[in-house]
Amino acid sequence: MWSGFITTKTLPITANGVDPKRAQLSTKTRCAANIENTENTRSAPQHRQHLLSSLRPAHHLLSLLLVLLVLVLQLLAPHLSRRLLHSVITAEHARRAPLAQRSPPLLRDPAERVCPKPGTSFEDTDKTAYHCRQHTMSLAEHAQRVVAEFDFDQNAVQKSVDEFLREMDEGLQNEGTELSQIPTYVTAVPNGTEKGLYMAVDLGGTNFRVCSVNLHGNSTFTLTQSKTPIPHDLMVAKTSKELFSFLAKQIEAFLKEHHEDHYFSHIKRRNTGETQDQEIFSLGFTFSFPVNQVGINKGMLMRWTKGFDIHDTVGKDVCALLQKEIDALHLPVKVAALVNDTVGTLMARSYTSPGKSHALLGAIFGTGTNGAYVEKLSKVTKLVSSTAKAGTYDDSTGEMIINTEWGSFDNKLRTLPNTPYDTTLDKDSNNPGIQMFEKRISGMYLGELFRLAVVSLIHDPNTPFTSSETGPTGSESKTTTRIPATSPVFKQWGIDTSFLSLCASDTSASLNLIRESLASDLQIPDVSPEDARALQAIAGAVVRRAARLSAVAIGAIVLNSGRLDEGEQDVDIGVDGSLVEFYPDFEGLVREALRGVKGIGEREKRVRIGIAKDGSGVGAALIALVAAGRAE
Repeated sequence: MWSGFITTKTLPITANGVDPKRAQLSTKTRCAANIENTENTRSAPQHRQHLLSSLRPAHHLLSLLLVLLVLVLQLLAPHLSRRLLHSVITAEHARRAPLAQRSPPLLRDPAERVCPKPGTSFEDTDKTAYHCRQHTMSLAEHAQRVVAEFDFDQNAVQKSVDEFLREMDEGLQNEGTELSQIPTYVTAVPNGTEKGLYMAVDLGGTNFRVCSVNLHGNSTFTLTQSKTPIPHDLMVAKTSKELFSFLAKQIEAFLKEHHEDHYFSHIKRRNTGETQDQEIFSLGFTFSFPVNQVGINKGMLMRWTKGFDIHDTVGKDVCALLQKEIDALHLPVKVAALVNDTVGTLMARSYTSPGKSHALLGAIFGTGTNGAYVEKLSKVTKLVSSTAKAGTYDDSTGEMIINTEWGSFDNKLRTLPNTPYDTTLDKDSNNPGIQMFEKRISGMYLGELFRLAVVSLIHDPNTPFTSSETGPTGSESKTTTRIPATSPVFKQWGIDTSFLSLCASDTSASLNLIRESLASDLQIPDVSPEDARALQAIAGAVVRRAARLSAVAIGAIVLNSGRLDEGEQDVDIGVDGSLVEFYPDFEGLVREALRGVKGIGEREKRVRIGIAKDGSGVGAALIALVAAGRAE
């Protein structure tokens, strides 16, 4: 309480307990009439003793009055203005405390919390970063400016849809285009009657997944899986062997644990020289990175994404690299198909879809983003015009699944939005200038975009961050929020995209979930509800733009297919990924933009979007089944 800090100004006292000035003044006023008599009749020592005796009662009375004054102030302290009390305290502390111990300006009373020079920053002894600013507008007002920067209106959506359609056609005809449009050599999609036991592995981001999939033939399946994090040093290893040897060892561990009989019977046959009747697992390799696929189980890595950066792998056949390490361990496994995770999502959706027509598109909205769709084979003209030898494929269906690699759509920013935060994120990434679409949509980047926007506000000298404080009488006051220099908000990738989902899910009046997460995860304590709402608005704007950009790709592919003009059947789309699965109403935000696309409009209701669970697992197994020629 403020009363605990009340101080009184003490007077200088001599060794004898008397203020010389007061003693002098008292002598002149109270004893003037008796000076001559006293001097004539008393010695000097007796004279001093007499003076002290006459002053002692007055001194005691003054001390008593000062004590009473302190007590009265303590009783009245809660009812006095905070400014008045603070002026008494700081005046005394400024007089008595050494200069090095004085409080920094931001620790003053909220009404007087003004930096010596707005726009400067400094650190206190507890390593807390103080950002000095003159407050001219509320954080909410500044946040609305940032929200506006992330706006992507319907006209912008339409321009991007048109550009996407143009790049789709360009990519089907030529190599080296922004939208790669990679033929997958998969010319059919399942119908739910397929059976068999197959393996699949999934290298799609920061984890490596090994699966065995038992297809039951009635649109259902049983999946057994294990998941292992990829050590960061292997994501940036010097050679391909380091990564692919690690992957092969995970396959071996999975077989030992989940298919022990099969694994050890194979080892026994190999040790005894038996080679007949060996049952080899056909494996679908889901490889979620750009590859130039020249066969159903052959593809050259074009470039790494998602934080991987192994120069030695670029240009090499990733299926051959994995098979080499599998053979080194003598495992009963053959890499039968190379599968992009979006292709797997499309296949899984077709296998399990409740609709009469097979799925058109498989899309990923997670750590990264990409899409694969069914295209008319006649439009894939680069298959026959390419100077490179194309792999063999079945042309009887008249269709082929195309891996768009849409993360690189519009790298030249003809129609994509570009804020200062997008520019900074791209510049500081490990692949500047490419994957520009992905950097505005995927879960790997959205948290960082939000962080950069928040940091821009923190460093803006006109933007106040405040916290709420409740005084002794229950009144609420505002103070400047202290943000430690160690807060993750000041570190690249310091804010995960899951925080944006939390912001969207917190509908409470005081936004307690957001404020608690700011304090515990980001070390930003005591944020006021108003400022938490401002941050919530920014987070929502970042994701809303991502959803509307997602609608660009979906809408363009739906229009390209012409299926909305073919009867009244629904157009089926399978999706997977943490963003579309866990962010509240992400699909609703996508549909809002789809309704404004020319050629779709209200027919958006016929676009059926469904989650394709375990798509990269079951989808890869389905393609392995087709590749092995064992479909029943």
